[in-house]
Amino acid sequence: MKRWLPLAALLVLAACAKAPTLVVPPAPPPVMLTPAPMPAGGRPGMAIPGRLPDGSWATPNRNLTPAAAVWHLRSALNVAALACRGPLEATMVADYNALLGRQKTAFASAQTALERETKAGGGDWRDRYDDQATRLYNFFAQDFARDAFCTAAAQVLSEAQTVTPAALPAFAAARLAQLERPFTDFFAAYERWRSGAMVPAGEVAPAVPRLTVDVSTLG
Repeated sequence: MKRWLPLAALLVLAACAKAPTLVVPPAPPPVMLTPAPMPAGGRPGMAIPGRLPDGSWATPNRNLTPAAAVWHLRSALNVAALACRGPLEATMVADYNALLGRQKTAFASAQTALERETKAGGGDWRDRYDDQATRLYNFFAQDFARDAFCTAAAQVLSEAQTVTPAALPAFAAARLAQLERPFTDFFAAYERWRSGAMVPAGEVAPAVPRLTVDVSTLG
């Protein structure tokens, strides 16, 4: 009889034990969707670049040679030095002028190489070169992304102070994408609005002050 006592005790304990409480987490609130808003600075009928097969945008900064990347970087930072206003303005102008002085030879070589590449296309290369330069300046002078572009340009100018001439082409290729991002982000947001895409409710684009740049003054 004694050998059954442990088993009996276990049965009593099992009967007294409470079943574990099953905690069911509350269901997440439903995501409310609404048509994508037009991004700040946008307007109906705007012409934006088309998408390329790889999903990127057909901007002036596609498929660049090392020389073109260096010259496009200089052009973008030139626009920033002239167009950006606010607390960072003086620092950006000083950094840009310092960059021109330190990379004078590298920029001159890039310009010469880019002219040579354009000549290789035949025809009236000078008109083609000037058209490409105007398109490039006009791209970075677009005001709908000005604040974000100026922030990116200030960072790039600061980082560029320690770049050697030999490293400039690789630096330019990488930083051009950073300088383009404010514009391509706008294009994506505009495309969502134009297509009637649905986005989470409350998604709005920040307001961006509209400024203008006289590209004829750009060096």
